[in-house]
Amino acid sequence: METLFRRNAVLEALRSERRQVIHLWVQRGLPRKEIAPILQAARQRNIPVTESDKGTIGRKAGDISHQGVALEVGPYPYATLDDIITRAEASGEPAFILLLDLVQGPQNVGQLLRTAEICGVHGVVVQERRAPDITPHIVAAAVGATEHLLIAQVTNLNSAIDALKQAGVWIVGLDIDPTAHKFGQIDLNMPLGVVVGHEGSGMRRRVKESCDILLRLPMRGKVDSLNASVAGSIVLYAAWQARGFGE
Repeated sequence: METLFRRNAVLEALRSERRQVIHLWVQRGLPRKEIAPILQAARQRNIPVTESDKGTIGRKAGDISHQGVALEVGPYPYATLDDIITRAEASGEPAFILLLDLVQGPQNVGQLLRTAEICGVHGVVVQERRAPDITPHIVAAAVGATEHLLIAQVTNLNSAIDALKQAGVWIVGLDIDPTAHKFGQIDLNMPLGVVVGHEGSGMRRRVKESCDILLRLPMRGKVDSLNASVAGSIVLYAAWQARGFGE
């Protein structure tokens, strides 16, 4: 069991109906109109609701920035790589998948997952070891986008890449290598897996070698790299635009 916090994360967990939900805690004295959607979603699922003070909710959430709500839930429901491939095939669209190569930090991971869900990716693949689990802090940073995404933890990212290639997916890795294709030179309207690497060291060597295409974003300032979540988000939006934004 774990506890989700912040209003958007709690609301999306209730709406998605993917997790076991046990109990909702709300801060005493909060204006009801501010949390009305949360209370309504809890009623629709017959979730017990308890009012308590701010400190108690903070202890349950393990975070003081809980926004007056805490939701006790079961563990995150991970998908499999096959689930993601099946969803892509069933959509009738070219596959659209995000792969995270040891991306670290709740904010980085959460923001990438938020963009991925908004852009309509069919799933996200992360390596099981040396990568963060989908914790309540990542759920909060993703404003609940995790609750609607298929996220697969795999033992070996290179093996997952091989499986995606066999399913007809082209793997595009973000890299600062000067030999990489410039942003805008590649038509991203194809069955696509976007690989985002570690903030500091980028993709690991074998992951980089597994990519079909390397892509670099142009930079003209003094700083020589972009935040991983920013770079990944730019490419996800570009891929969505290449597909006509779903039109």
